[in-house]
Amino acid sequence: MPDHVYQKIELTGSSSVGIQQAIECAVAKAGETIKNMRWFEVVETRGHIDNGKVAHWQVTIKVGYTLSS
Repeated sequence: MPDHVYQKIELTGSSSVGIQQAIECAVAKAGETIKNMRWFEVVETRGHIDNGKVAHWQVTIKVGYTLSS
């Protein structure tokens, strides 16, 4: 197995549905321009409350991807 060098970026995805959808939104958008994504880690989770109910989720993630040779 060859050695890899990774670069990390930080993204924040949002969703009115839930945490997983916020993460998937961020990863999908990043995938439009970033190739070789390998992993992500959740850094922060927060949300917006409206009329006493959760109205929106925001999830900040770090995405690691391999650099091309």
